[in-house]
Amino acid sequence: MQQIGQFVPLILIFGIMYFLLIRPQQKKVKEHQAMVQALRRGDQVVTQGGIIGKVVKVKEDNELELEVADGVKIRVVQSTIAQVISKTEPAK
Repeated sequence: MQQIGQFVPLILIFGIMYFLLIRPQQKKVKEHQAMVQALRRGDQVVTQGGIIGKVVKVKEDNELELEVADGVKIRVVQSTIAQVISKTEPAK
């Protein structure tokens, strides 16, 4: 019984760490993946590098084409999108 009593604090510490660190991080990752999957043409986005651009084309292989200035287009990986500034309305 005394040996089990020594493991109780370790189990409590692991439980607290799970609910305070691991679980919120997993939730944040899921939200980011949902945001990236919902990207479409016309959305205004910010990359993790701080580049602001408008989505011109969503490619099949996890790439986006962003227009950062008139006639200036760059290719970025979808997972590098940090934030969506403005969403476009879906076409009917």
